[in-house]
Amino acid sequence: MGERSDHPQGSGATDNPGALEVEATVVLGIRVTDWPALRAAAMAAVEELEFTGIDAATQRMELLREVQEDPHAALGALLHPDRLIGAVPGIEALGGTLELSATEDFAPDFAELFPLDGEDDGSGDWTLTPRTACLLHTQLLALGDAAYDDLDEHGDEPVLDGEEQDWAVFARLPQVSWRMHRSWRRAMARAFDDLAEDLGLGEWPLPRCPGEELALRLALADARGLLSSQPQAVADLMGVLPADLYDYDWEGCIDELLGVYDMAGQDQEQDEDSSARLEHLLDVTHPEGWFLTYDEAEDREPGRGYRR
Repeated sequence: MGERSDHPQGSGATDNPGALEVEATVVLGIRVTDWPALRAAAMAAVEELEFTGIDAATQRMELLREVQEDPHAALGALLHPDRLIGAVPGIEALGGTLELSATEDFAPDFAELFPLDGEDDGSGDWTLTPRTACLLHTQLLALGDAAYDDLDEHGDEPVLDGEEQDWAVFARLPQVSWRMHRSWRRAMARAFDDLAEDLGLGEWPLPRCPGEELALRLALADARGLLSSQPQAVADLMGVLPADLYDYDWEGCIDELLGVYDMAGQDQEQDEDSSARLEHLLDVTHPEGWFLTYDEAEDREPGRGYRR
């Protein structure tokens, strides 16, 4: 790369004596609050771009596919330096790069999302407390990360008997799913993120399909285990979140969060617990059907994409 002069009389100043080259660094913190709206804006931006390669149409279609699936790609299309500079009069772009990464600094305010107001009203109603929500959120994101790590390392490889220790997540699922393909595993990884997003929006993470039931059960088990093995680490994670009588009530979580929706019209005993109901459903359903929404649950946004 050649040298760049920042002096007004440097390179390129002949045609415009007043030209000044400036290197600008902008750091933005962004929270995606409406993925469908972001995706639509990014697709519109891609349609306006000019592609100059040998196969411009294929380039456009590939970029459209990326922004449809990935919020990072959508932001990249909208925040590209050329696009941003084009909206500012009196300047031209000399080049630049855009780097996007998930921040580790942002965390939902669980005290605000799950307020404890009215806890002493004598009603005795169970509630999802800020500390329980925080720990569940942390474990769901960790499991999502681990599932994507499994994908990066193993792809479509089957989980084999005796090699379960080589897998972080998928060996913990029922064996009937051990030979499922990469796309199925991405859907499973996304199930952890979907439930974590529910918590980040202040909603109870009510599983909407068998895959999400499995995801939440793993998160509950890991949260219980972490609290038992590393109580100080959990205490540090909680910070100043308010404490409550219902903190870390895992049995209450199982009773209140699992088995809420009718399991796809399956014959089931009314007094059968949610674990037995889920086991029965998994036995009679091919893994491809584990992400079909329960009858009474709302479908998730089909174009929400994947974290990786």
